[in-house]
Amino acid sequence: MIKPIGSDELQPRFVYDDAEHDKLSKEAEGLPSVVISSQAAGNAVMMGGGYFNPLKGFMNVADAMGAAEKMTLTDGSFFPVPVMCLLENADAIGNAKRIALRDPNVDGNPVLAIMDVEAIEQVSDAQMKTMTDKVYRTDDSEHPGVAAFNSQGQTAVSGPIQVLNFSYFQTEFPDTFRTAVEIRNEISERGWKKIVAFQTRNPMHLAHEELCHMAMERLGCDGLVIHMLLGKLKPGDIPAPVRDAAIRKMVEVYFPPNSAMVTGYGFDMLYAGPREAVLHAYFRQNMGATHFIIGRDHAGVGDYYGAFDAQTIFEDEVPAGAMDIEIFKADHTAWSKKLNKVVMMCEAPDHEKEDFVLLSGTKVREMLGNGEAPPKEFSRPEVAKILIDYYQTL
Repeated sequence: MIKPIGSDELQPRFVYDDAEHDKLSKEAEGLPSVVISSQAAGNAVMMGGGYFNPLKGFMNVADAMGAAEKMTLTDGSFFPVPVMCLLENADAIGNAKRIALRDPNVDGNPVLAIMDVEAIEQVSDAQMKTMTDKVYRTDDSEHPGVAAFNSQGQTAVSGPIQVLNFSYFQTEFPDTFRTAVEIRNEISERGWKKIVAFQTRNPMHLAHEELCHMAMERLGCDGLVIHMLLGKLKPGDIPAPVRDAAIRKMVEVYFPPNSAMVTGYGFDMLYAGPREAVLHAYFRQNMGATHFIIGRDHAGVGDYYGAFDAQTIFEDEVPAGAMDIEIFKADHTAWSKKLNKVVMMCEAPDHEKEDFVLLSGTKVREMLGNGEAPPKEFSRPEVAKILIDYYQTL
């Protein structure tokens, strides 16, 4: 199986030993504590599950700047984005060297992790701007990722963490949330050798399904991991349980047995386009995928990024040899009226736009809201039914 990044074995930050876990949970209640941001909580969950291997905790300012500016930390290791615990202030910490990090997304703010505090630093306005510009390629406060990153505060608390739970993800999505450790174990049990991963934050329509089939066939993969984001989305996105049901139905009906896994991870979407694509590839390698599909405007929002920026960044900016995972570059896929099948649009040169079945997201939502299934060339009827049922409740 493909090795994790930076170590021979995954080193998840979750405390798996029961006795140690109980001891730390009791200790945490007596420690100074802070409620962290949703973005920091997502980072803690990702470190807990081994996805951000070999990171041991939250970055100091020098490492965060290195990640933002050149994807390289002060020790020379590779990481594509800053992973920070930013607070409004550190008053509650004082001089404490060990603190409890509390979950902002669960009632009562239970302890999510314990941190050994190595540094408390103020991030300057200029440093925040540099990180924002480098990671998001814009400082527009209308960009949801930019807004979230810059709303946390400018006091950076850094140091290694021990993670005590997986926030709301394990309880709310017990059938779907999986750590990188669990996915590696299941890949091994299934006997898969070549695995392609597919990222989604939306239900999968026919074009997405066929893109996965295409990638598996062209790469000679024996397994597909559909890996969906379970964290915070932007308003109007379809809730995770509905997406989950629609995707599971698609896999059940249209994929051969033991060829696809439906899983999810807990993280707040950055909408950082190219830089987030690199992060996506990074943690797909850590969960055991050998290949990762990146399509047009991957992880983008609005018109902030070029259609294929999330593909070219791997040649233009990622340090050589940083990752072993290979990228499967995809264009938009759509049903060709001429060929009566789904094709990659760049592979159909004799086509005009009207030769494809193309529907905007707005049009699809309108149809589903009216109880009308999109055409079979766009959406599987079984998937459309689940989505119609959801839209009828709004």
